[in-house]
Amino acid sequence: MASEPRGAMRPFWLHQGVEYLIGAVFVSSSIQSETPAVPAALGVAIMINAALTIGPAGAFRLYGRKLHRIIDIAIIAAVVVAAVQPTIALGDNARVLMVLLAVVLAFVWWNTDFATRDERKERRRSAKSQRKKPARPTSEEVGQKAGRIVGDGINMAKRVKKNLSADDDTSAD
Repeated sequence: MASEPRGAMRPFWLHQGVEYLIGAVFVSSSIQSETPAVPAALGVAIMINAALTIGPAGAFRLYGRKLHRIIDIAIIAAVVVAAVQPTIALGDNARVLMVLLAVVLAFVWWNTDFATRDERKERRRSAKSQRKKPARPTSEEVGQKAGRIVGDGINMAKRVKKNLSADDDTSAD
């Protein structure tokens, strides 16, 4: 499950911050809802998950990021199921908001780097070791290249001088 990150990834502290914000939106929307229990419970679950995870914005730090990643999937699924289920009465606005926030949560989850600081350092270290450093030229190679450049320049100057003197001889006739 700990796959290599794809391109630029969102840091975990930002992921947690977005979860707190989305949880607060769920709770605040439940205040205006006729049936506040479902959105409020989902918002609290999202914020508790962010608070219990070991991370920069974690309040209680009880479990790691790998478990958090799995719980995030379960929460996103619960939000979608709660939004589309027909048994519990929810307002249309609450359903639309829940689906939109589930999409935002999924997007944030997909682009988050769940690696710890040590895992990121190891990943960078292995990436650096896999890159091949360009070989530095030896002093002999540098001298040879410099000699060729100077020799080519002198030969070109001789050809230009020869062509100019040949043109002068033909124009004099």
